[in-house]
Amino acid sequence: MSVDVGFEDFARANQRRLYRTAYLLCGDVEGARDLTQTTLAKLFQHWPRVSAADHPEAYARTVLTRTYLAERRRRLRDFLAHTPVSTPPVAAAPELTVTLLAALAGLPPRARAMVVLRYWEDLSVESVAGLLRCSESTVKSQCSRSLARLREQLGTSHAYTTES
Repeated sequence: MSVDVGFEDFARANQRRLYRTAYLLCGDVEGARDLTQTTLAKLFQHWPRVSAADHPEAYARTVLTRTYLAERRRRLRDFLAHTPVSTPPVAAAPELTVTLLAALAGLPPRARAMVVLRYWEDLSVESVAGLLRCSESTVKSQCSRSLARLREQLGTSHAYTTES
């Protein structure tokens, strides 16, 4: 019974943070709820191992991110298998204002995960590389390219800059 209680306390304490991260990864409420619940279910299934970890919150974030990436790969594979070849979609009109979530949605899932983990979760390059099982140079280059792409989509004007 103490195992269930320990998990319940952990889930209550971390559910909101996991949800916020999931929302930034998914970009929609329902997807974030599903991802959070799937993550919590996986954590519960392996709770003795999770609770023995040095940093259960980091373990949970790793499960969340890897679940998101696996889900995206699965969806892409299904989409490609069942979609006839067609012309590429028309680019959005440049006069439209692009929100941050829409801009994030334009990034590939792995790059999006890197940006969210690196800049929203404020993880180090080393942590993100370990979490996503890639090299530190991959994280640096992907984040650099992704930020350049986001700047391009959102424009270069900054709310905090002062012009003389």
